[in-house]
Amino acid sequence: MKYKISNGTPYRLGAFYDGEGTNFAVFSANASQIDLCLFSADGKKEIDRISLPERTGPVWHGYMHGLKPGTLYGYRAHGIYAPEQGHRFNSNKLLLDPYTREIFGKWTPSATLFGYQKGASGGDLTFGAADSAACVPKSVVSDPSLNDFLQTAAPALDGRDLIYEAHAKGLTKLHPDVPENLRGTYEGLASDAMIDHLLSLNVRAVELMPVHHFLDDEFLLDKNLVNYWGYNSIGFFALEPRYLGPDGIIGFRAMVQKLKAAGIQVYLDVVFNHTAEGDQNGPTLCFRGLDNAVYYRLISGQPRYYVNDTGCGNTVNVSHPYVLRLVLDSLRYWVLCMGVDGFRFDLATTVCREDYGFDLYGGFLDAIRQDPILSTVRLIAEPWDIGPGGYRLGGFPPEFSEWNDSYRDTTRKYWKGDPQTTPDLASRLLGSADKFDRAGRRAWSSVNFISAHDGFTIADITRYNNRHNQANGENNMDGHGANYSDNCGAEGETRDPVIRARRARRQRNFLATLFLSQGTPMLLAGDEIGNSQKGNNNAYCQDNEIGWVNWDKGDKVLKDFVAYLSQFRRDHKALRQDRFLHGAKRQQDDMRDVEWTDFGGFPLQWRDPGLSSFCLTLRCSAEAPSYEKDNDVVFVVFNRSNVAASVVLPSCPDGYRWVRALDTSQQSQYPSLETSQESTEVSGSSIVALILEADNAKP
Repeated sequence: MKYKISNGTPYRLGAFYDGEGTNFAVFSANASQIDLCLFSADGKKEIDRISLPERTGPVWHGYMHGLKPGTLYGYRAHGIYAPEQGHRFNSNKLLLDPYTREIFGKWTPSATLFGYQKGASGGDLTFGAADSAACVPKSVVSDPSLNDFLQTAAPALDGRDLIYEAHAKGLTKLHPDVPENLRGTYEGLASDAMIDHLLSLNVRAVELMPVHHFLDDEFLLDKNLVNYWGYNSIGFFALEPRYLGPDGIIGFRAMVQKLKAAGIQVYLDVVFNHTAEGDQNGPTLCFRGLDNAVYYRLISGQPRYYVNDTGCGNTVNVSHPYVLRLVLDSLRYWVLCMGVDGFRFDLATTVCREDYGFDLYGGFLDAIRQDPILSTVRLIAEPWDIGPGGYRLGGFPPEFSEWNDSYRDTTRKYWKGDPQTTPDLASRLLGSADKFDRAGRRAWSSVNFISAHDGFTIADITRYNNRHNQANGENNMDGHGANYSDNCGAEGETRDPVIRARRARRQRNFLATLFLSQGTPMLLAGDEIGNSQKGNNNAYCQDNEIGWVNWDKGDKVLKDFVAYLSQFRRDHKALRQDRFLHGAKRQQDDMRDVEWTDFGGFPLQWRDPGLSSFCLTLRCSAEAPSYEKDNDVVFVVFNRSNVAASVVLPSCPDGYRWVRALDTSQQSQYPSLETSQESTEVSGSSIVALILEADNAKP
């Protein structure tokens, strides 16, 4: 043994260098012994194996005198291999440290990764004696500077600002103005070209798809594909190495700081609901080998098998104190040491489950809401999983925003022309108060989106009636079946000018609806330039031009339209309110904060089964405190009919006039004074928005 080892301490899990040596601490309640394995600088040779000398409760620990940062290591856990009892210890399998900050090397597909004899008749009940170390990347004793707390303040947190969902690689891989050596990397996200683009859209937060270290599924590798999206995590503290730029992890931290300096927050999409180890037939990589019976939820009475509330083979047991600690420690690391400003929790219902199901007052939600660090950042839930009672839209506490799939589906159905969708759209336009207005929640609780990484892009919603996922190699059986899309007359690409014009207007209608709605708007990267995925609505394995943003084919006119929409929304408080609107009268002018009318100016007849077009007048909420009171008024017309119509305008207060500020029948936007202050003409299949301006204001 090259290094002297002593007991060390159990208090800080992971490997930490203190200037003289490195303390190792790892959790396992059921192991009988934990070995620390050290490797050569190239990761190919195991040069030392030392049993951690001390155990304090469920934490095994030891201090290696003189061991420095950069050392490669892994663990081997001893214990019983008894799948039918929930235990799958196999010391032949090298395991990642769950707390490692860095990963060296790559996973090599191999039967040795499995704790059992793959292909044997007994399946996972057999025992695999082959050593997996040659096929496993190594954990790294990281430079202690990676754990230094950053002092840079986050940009002002405003739940109503635009979120931009993007993939760390796909956003920049094809961008011609991003330096070539930064394309497809974390550092490329903060290139001058990308920051200029984001600021031109008034983006105030970038939500990155998973950056945690993840594994490519074996069935994808067999088809020469990869897990591009990354929802297959195995390291909750380590960055996925394939997207590192010239400056490595430091470059990621610098990217976050540069975006924040530009006034753009950074959110991470985090996957704590399942891991890449899959079900009982999956590999033994980390958690399964360290303590399967604790890290995962196992079926009661049949612990050989995994609860699968996620649809991904296993479910992380976040209700256990040490697993919960792992999740919270990870979140704090990304906030304090990497500078991120918030998180979107994939399948958040799963993370909030106790043994008996989702619990609004369970361990995870209690812990994160009282945490002095995590309670101050943006928290966004994907409020569903496939388990019992898994759909929880509107069911999270006030500290959380939620992805609103009801908004997505309703908006798509409305513009597709589905009957009896207008009342539902009305609710979505006002922040889905029917789902969120409780317990003091704010209108920004609803994260509104027309498209996201999972599903059609906005361009493809207007080009395809059916998914076209043949490139995924799953016989076009994967991906959403219900897309509520409309190809506007032809499936896929077409040169027909009428269809192309119809599609362009439909895209503008989608985008205008998004920016005219109360709540938090979220834009999928590339939708602002009409990016298409060729009809693939499940591009999770397409690390190529299908999954990347194709900037060279971008629609600059559409991008300018989105920029105009975003600025218009920022300029008008009536469109971005904290409080829900319920038609209450305001004290300052006795006017209602929202009014619904037909084209003749009369109250809307909600019970009309043919109702499809309508007007709404938006004012600042009657519930707004005095310091937020504002006379901003926006009058919006939704004309779903293909026929143009004349619309009666609300009466103008003395000294004011109506100005047309938005018209989706036009590609280019500019405010224009209405020729008549009594009525306005609205083209078919379009949205028009007018604002009140003082007579002496320039239109």
